[in-house]
Amino acid sequence: MTTGTSAETVAGPARSPCTGPRAGRAARAVKRWFDRSSAALLLVLLLPLLLGVAVAVKLDGGPVFFRQIRVGRHGETFRMVKFRSMVVDAEKLRADLVTMNEGAGPLFTMRRDPRVTAVGQWLRRYSLDELPQLFNVLGGSMSLVGPRPPLPAEVEGYSTETHRRLHVRPGLTGLWQVSGRSDLSWDESIRLDLRYVENWSLALDALILWKTVGAVLRGDGAY
Repeated sequence: MTTGTSAETVAGPARSPCTGPRAGRAARAVKRWFDRSSAALLLVLLLPLLLGVAVAVKLDGGPVFFRQIRVGRHGETFRMVKFRSMVVDAEKLRADLVTMNEGAGPLFTMRRDPRVTAVGQWLRRYSLDELPQLFNVLGGSMSLVGPRPPLPAEVEGYSTETHRRLHVRPGLTGLWQVSGRSDLSWDESIRLDLRYVENWSLALDALILWKTVGAVLRGDGAY
């Protein structure tokens, strides 16, 4: 892990099997209120930045946003939105790059993906491409903090235990974000997600949000 942040320290010791979030209904209600109010405030405060990024992406050619189906809480699918950081036909070109995949498990990851645009490289380094997900948080399909939002193809291969990561809403950031992001293996990513689900608390969310600032500024594991 490249950020120097220990998942053991952030989330506490591992417990097995993962039994799901232990926080009460009141805490979950506070989390939803905080998510939506914070997303609305951030969208207002970051409006100049969002507009600037949108213009930069548009000048790079193609649509501003990239939308993709992801799986959320209890297996419900939703359309996740991001700033486009790849060429328009990136999904079609992926088949030609399968043999160059550096990711583990069902994840497709390349440190120098030729599909990423010049603007996209800058956006990805500082996670600016993720900012439109604040609209997903505002709409209720995502949370500020939670497991990484998986693709339907990933969920199809989930074991019974791994399926427990769908007990909570996926997050714009999470333990995976502050523990290495793309530098993590598939197993490490799943382990962190399950640990978050089992040990979730408002205090843990606050800690992860705080550590996310440093992880984003350093750009560790962002590609």
